[in-house]
Amino acid sequence: MAELTETAKPRRGWKVALIILLALAVAGGGVGLAVANSWLPGIGNAAGQNSPTVSTSTNTQGPQATPTPKMAAIPAVLTLNPATGTDFVNPTSAVVATVEHGKMFNVVLKETATGAVSDGKLSDDGGTWTATTPLKFDTAYTFNVTAVDTVGTNKNSISTFTTVPASHEADASVYPAAGVTVGVAQPLQFNFSEPVVNKEAVEKAITINNGAGQPGAFRWYSDKMVRYRTADYWPANSVVNVDMKLYGMDIGNGMIANFNKNYNVNIGNKVVMEADAAALSVSILVNDQVARTFPATMGDTAFPSASGYIVLTADKQRYATFKASTIGLKPGDPGDYGSVDVQFATRLTPSGIFIHQATDSAMPYLGVANLSHGCIGLSAEGASWVFENMHAGDIVHTVGTPNETIAPTDGFGDWNIPFENYASR
Repeated sequence: MAELTETAKPRRGWKVALIILLALAVAGGGVGLAVANSWLPGIGNAAGQNSPTVSTSTNTQGPQATPTPKMAAIPAVLTLNPATGTDFVNPTSAVVATVEHGKMFNVVLKETATGAVSDGKLSDDGGTWTATTPLKFDTAYTFNVTAVDTVGTNKNSISTFTTVPASHEADASVYPAAGVTVGVAQPLQFNFSEPVVNKEAVEKAITINNGAGQPGAFRWYSDKMVRYRTADYWPANSVVNVDMKLYGMDIGNGMIANFNKNYNVNIGNKVVMEADAAALSVSILVNDQVARTFPATMGDTAFPSASGYIVLTADKQRYATFKASTIGLKPGDPGDYGSVDVQFATRLTPSGIFIHQATDSAMPYLGVANLSHGCIGLSAEGASWVFENMHAGDIVHTVGTPNETIAPTDGFGDWNIPFENYASR
């Protein structure tokens, strides 16, 4: 028994030493413990299993996060409008570049021939670029766009296109011209270089305002010429604004308007001549007050003066020569007067109606008899007063004559058409 007892003592001492060693290892930190795992009894392959893996990291914040793998870049997709090769591009067309899966890096829209660069605007998200400079007619453009995708790879696209050629441009002239002063009866006239098919659209694109709120109407005398007048005369001493927004409009047959126009026409005093063929006199009213009255001679029975309303034109001739041949008379015809010289001639119509100083042979018949070929003959005083004081847009109203009114397009005979019947396409 003593031997067993003696044998047991050293073993108890070994166990105590092992416990102390373990305690020291724990107190010393994780590294000591991890190293000791390989040799601790009862741990390892005693059960026929692999030993567990234990981290040897000293990171006190725990295990590191696993890195997120990089996503593959999605290629940027560019769309350019107009597309390359497009021709007959309307100058009002939007020029736009868009990109999906990326942002714009560089955009240049330029005239191919000159290199002139157009301005544009980039959207806040960098995905859309829009030109802000209007295109020109009959011009080739180069649209060069570069975008960058999400990982910085560039994508480039180029579009070349041309706008409407000169052969399909439409222009227009206007009368009266900007800044001119005319009388209260002057209709506005628009002459187009090409036939207008889309008349209603053109009318809607023209805004006319004189501040008086007068109703007005357009009358098309042909596919190329339209006039505008109000129900009554323009207010005296007013301003008429004409705003034509036609740039880029297809007026018909693929013809594209190449202009916008915004201008003012000044209206002067209200000046009206009342010409009475039966009474052989004329009275001139300025702002509805009689200013002057003169004896007159007007058209005889073979060539009576036109009745109704005629608007004065801008044609004034201090000295003029009238030829009977210009009104269709030939030598030997009744009424042929050959050629005569007159003074202070103010034109009423292209067909040859004037207010002028009567010839010397006609002077004794002023206020006595009508013997002209439709003109209004006055004394030197009367004709010079009209020449100096009446202007384009003033109006002559003739009564007491059996003749019909002139054609509306023989000068400006628009006021012979009742307003309710004026509008016409």
